[in-house]
Amino acid sequence: MAQKTNDKNPGEKKGFFNKLISGPWFWVILAVIIFFSMSLSSLFGGASRVDTNVGLQLLNDDKAVSAKMYDGDQRVDLELKDEYTNSEGRNLGKNVTFYYVEPRATDVVKAIDDGHLDSYTDQPVENNWFLSMLNLIIPFLLIGVVFWFLMSRMGGGGSQIMNFSKSKAKKFNKDNPTVRFADVAGVDEALAELEEVREFLAEPEKFTRLGAKIPKGVLLYGPPGTGKTLLAKAVAGEAGVPFYSISGSDFVEMFVGVGASRVRDLFKEAKSNPSAIVFVDEIDAVGRQRGVGMGGGNDEREQTLNQLLVEMDGFDGTSNVIVIAATNRPDVLDPALLRPGRFDRQVGVDAPDLKGRQRILEVHAAGKPIDRRVELSSVAKRTPGFTGADLANVMNEAALLTARDGGNVIDERAIDEAIDRVMAGPQRSSRIMNEHERKITAYHEGGHALVAAALRNSAPVTKITILPRGRALGYTMVMPEDDKYSTTRHELLDQMAYAMGGRAAEELIFHDPSTGASNDIQKATDTARKMVTEYGMSSKIGSVRLTAQESDPFLGGGGGNSNNYSDALALTVDQEVAALLSDAHDEAYEILRDNRDVLDRLSFALLEKETLLENELREIFADVRKRPERSYWYSKENREPSDIPPVKAPSELEEEKKGSVPQDETEEDSIVQQPVIEPETGTVEKPATDVNPSPGLGGNGPSNGGINGGDIHNPWGGNL
Repeated sequence: MAQKTNDKNPGEKKGFFNKLISGPWFWVILAVIIFFSMSLSSLFGGASRVDTNVGLQLLNDDKAVSAKMYDGDQRVDLELKDEYTNSEGRNLGKNVTFYYVEPRATDVVKAIDDGHLDSYTDQPVENNWFLSMLNLIIPFLLIGVVFWFLMSRMGGGGSQIMNFSKSKAKKFNKDNPTVRFADVAGVDEALAELEEVREFLAEPEKFTRLGAKIPKGVLLYGPPGTGKTLLAKAVAGEAGVPFYSISGSDFVEMFVGVGASRVRDLFKEAKSNPSAIVFVDEIDAVGRQRGVGMGGGNDEREQTLNQLLVEMDGFDGTSNVIVIAATNRPDVLDPALLRPGRFDRQVGVDAPDLKGRQRILEVHAAGKPIDRRVELSSVAKRTPGFTGADLANVMNEAALLTARDGGNVIDERAIDEAIDRVMAGPQRSSRIMNEHERKITAYHEGGHALVAAALRNSAPVTKITILPRGRALGYTMVMPEDDKYSTTRHELLDQMAYAMGGRAAEELIFHDPSTGASNDIQKATDTARKMVTEYGMSSKIGSVRLTAQESDPFLGGGGGNSNNYSDALALTVDQEVAALLSDAHDEAYEILRDNRDVLDRLSFALLEKETLLENELREIFADVRKRPERSYWYSKENREPSDIPPVKAPSELEEEKKGSVPQDETEEDSIVQQPVIEPETGTVEKPATDVNPSPGLGGNGPSNGGINGGDIHNPWGGNL
């Protein structure tokens, strides 16, 4: 150990010395020291300084042998007959010097003339070329040091002063990173596209012999956390060719033209290889539509985009360079960037389906001690709408919880708690509610759950809790049995009634509603307004989309536009929205009133156990009086629905041949609808891929709400 230390020290000292002399501060300080040393040397020349009156006295007392008078410096150097000792007893030797001011020049000259000196001389001013050069150089040197300091703060080091226009892309090879296609699951379509990209680069003859051209770009788009960057890492690990990775924001700097220069440098380096892949993450940072916004910063971004367009379109037909880009916002990208010839392929990377979630869980469960009783297929069913990042977080949280509890095996309890933590946040054991608040919470959550259980088109309730978690005091989980990709009008009406269940329960039981339904009302209102203005589900309005198009180029392509319909029609829209909400509220109230005994049993069980799971809820809801089927909806009076049922699918005909007819599900394609968490503020669900009703639609993700404007304390408020 000691030997290693001794061997290491010389290298460390040498490295420190090299680092010291490589910096500009060392040379600046050295120049200043030399300057002052020479100045002092030239000023004093080794003589001891005395006061002016002492020097004149030495001349008047004939103690001086010779004198040298410096014109301009106003200094006199004396050589004495004997060594001089000052009043303090200090021996100053035979050579002394003193200074005088201009008015005393006559007295000094007279003293020298009357001093009976052996010799004296007048020394004119001599310019020291070295000092003169230093006087000129030092100001410029200081300016250079300040410039270097600013550049190093901005660019990461003095060595980058002249390299700020160089590309910041990182080059990877097949050994770094270590991610492979086998480590990616749940995105089979995107994986197939990228595997083909690898084949393009590995065996171009396979495609060119048929006249096919290698695609120049692949755009990966989709919600956050779905695995776009992970796919790029897998390509880097599998490609076997140089892989350059850079973020879109790395192209833009404060200097005009730097972004375009970095684009040129990146593609120049990429094209110097026989084959290469360029990956641009978050390309929307530089690829936004031109003409959006104003100002010099926007002009610089547009110059960078223009250069990117030129470089991508400038590849010749035999160039084996492919650009892969990732973004969460394909809607804001410039159309010229998306056209064929640049990004030939646009691959959507969405939230995985049931099988995809199970495969992702298997990938993240590898290497972890999982209890044999844990079925990952069951975990996948309980996590619809979860992205790959969410599922990775679930398995990691389960491992952390197990380690925190001192366990050695990740069991079902840890995974269940991890799912709740990812969806709703950690449990707040420190938040203590009084009995009245607990009772309000229990009836509020029970109202949501009971309405969902009584409706014909609602997903089953799988969990209710009144334990505080995250920023909510409790929540209800309504989870569909299958992945769903669309929704019907009846399902939307059921979701609005379900959202109003908490408010209806408070009105029915306590006659004094709380602010806890703030988010419920917001979500129900959003659903109703979309039904009227976007989905054409209002008889009075008709099949017309009334939502304003977000296309103002000077407002980032969104916001700021007024309604594209008249005030009279806006009044009709508001009336239709209010009517839908009123009907949903009435329906929820009627369900709770007709099932008051079930509501009381459910609330009592919640107060007693605090958390109820699906099996317990099934027993409580056994006596629920279901709502009748909704009647046909007429978009117009003369559009009477047909009584003839739809044709049967081939699979249904096969089942009939076997003698068993499958249970009739919905005649619509059902939806990827995520677990719906119902905090006391209302329904909060994980963001879905496309359409996510529960009760909000349009895939907009969880809505914020609960505390109105932040002014009113809402115990059921908070955002999940």
